[in-house]
Amino acid sequence: MGDTSEIRPEVEVRPGVPPSGPGCADCEAHAPPGWWLHLRRCARCGHVGCCDSSPAQHASAHYRATGHRVVQSYEPDEDWFYDYATGDWLEGPQLAPPASHPAQQGVPGPEGRVPPDWRSRLH
Repeated sequence: MGDTSEIRPEVEVRPGVPPSGPGCADCEAHAPPGWWLHLRRCARCGHVGCCDSSPAQHASAHYRATGHRVVQSYEPDEDWFYDYATGDWLEGPQLAPPASHPAQQGVPGPEGRVPPDWRSRLH
């Protein structure tokens, strides 16, 4: 992952805010519901969105719509932070649990929604 730096004081991170749910909030709200490769959690409001390799790229769309620039991986056994505004990998505080989607939720996921040709749909 390379060098990391501390989250700057001017970037608002709210450690006590829980995640919005176990999957991408926007994919879940779409009709029909979508699917994702990996998940990212907004460190300010808890919004869970899909990564930029996923078809819909909802996590970075959330940043562009809200200005909430720091996300944490929402994958099991990952705790890195990323700043969309600077492109920096960061170290940050422990956020409210849960720290990831359920471990039994596959990647890509969720099970039953992932098309057979999913690899060809990634960015």
